[in-house]
Amino acid sequence: MAKKLTLQVPQQDGSEREYVLEFTRSSVRQMEENGFVAQDIVTKPMLTLPQLFAGAFLAHHRFVKQAEIDRIYDKIPNKSDFLARLAEMYNEPLEALMAEPDKDAEGNVNWGASW
Repeated sequence: MAKKLTLQVPQQDGSEREYVLEFTRSSVRQMEENGFVAQDIVTKPMLTLPQLFAGAFLAHHRFVKQAEIDRIYDKIPNKSDFLARLAEMYNEPLEALMAEPDKDAEGNVNWGASW
């Protein structure tokens, strides 16, 4: 089951808007196509951490403007724990991509090499 974070964001009219943040294979691929490199979090955090946060909107809220994403990020408390959760979520589609199928499952592909 995919990991998701839910944000309840206060609006100017007093209501709340809910955002569901999630990473999918498609959203991670789009982030990588746009230049996101997860290893850069250590060496380029000012660039990479905002990209990670914005990328979490792609699966369900693709058309939210960057200014709104920045405003939401500024209002998130306990950012260290929040970003750790985002990083864990980001890794989930990558782990699924590399996961081995059940070796006894019907329909598994057989493959071989000729060298």
